[in-house]
Amino acid sequence: METPTLDPAPAYALWAASYPAYAHNPLMHAEERAMLALMPGRLEGQQVVDAGCGSGRYLRHAMARGATTLVGVDLSGPMLARATALFDDAPSDARIALAQGDLAALPLPDGSADVLLCGLAVGHVPDLGAVLHEFARVARPGATLVVSDFHPVGAALGWRRDFRAEGQRYAVRHATHYYSHWHAACARAGLAIDAVAEPMLDPADIPPGAHFDPIALEVPVALVFRLRRLAS
Repeated sequence: METPTLDPAPAYALWAASYPAYAHNPLMHAEERAMLALMPGRLEGQQVVDAGCGSGRYLRHAMARGATTLVGVDLSGPMLARATALFDDAPSDARIALAQGDLAALPLPDGSADVLLCGLAVGHVPDLGAVLHEFARVARPGATLVVSDFHPVGAALGWRRDFRAEGQRYAVRHATHYYSHWHAACARAGLAIDAVAEPMLDPADIPPGAHFDPIALEVPVALVFRLRRLAS
């Protein structure tokens, strides 16, 4: 049976009920290690924006690094509903806001982020330039942005971002953004590329008996950037 491919909004409406707020597969573990290595070690006094926050995975990591002013934006209302669990675990002085919005049209004022995070979401928007332009608008000059996506080698190998819901397997529509696209889009948006990581799977993360493409152990599975907002 062919796996239906859904646009992000209906896909995450189905997926949200079972989508945890932590890395839950080997690829996500590899991506998360790279993201955390490129994020600032301490975030006290920083306003942190998580664009495409989903169920709140990187908002939790930001809180663990001392952030108390956080904003999460996601296209999916059901995923944001999962992220509200953050309020139960947040320190008493935390100010957390969650808002529904598109990555290319964030409901945030100019220059409002000291740190902007985006994990595995930019591929849901075909126009990478529009997303990075919006990230640059929201970031203050000098701000750090840490952004990840699925590595384009996965698309070349035919891998899909799929999930199971209500007894059916689905795939989420996803655009492939090559490094050359990132380089050009960052230059147009006024973002400097400070660091790039291409993490690979750790065999220790793969559960016994798992079915997967063995070449996945030989190629990078994510593309992770640390960017800096240049002064206007």
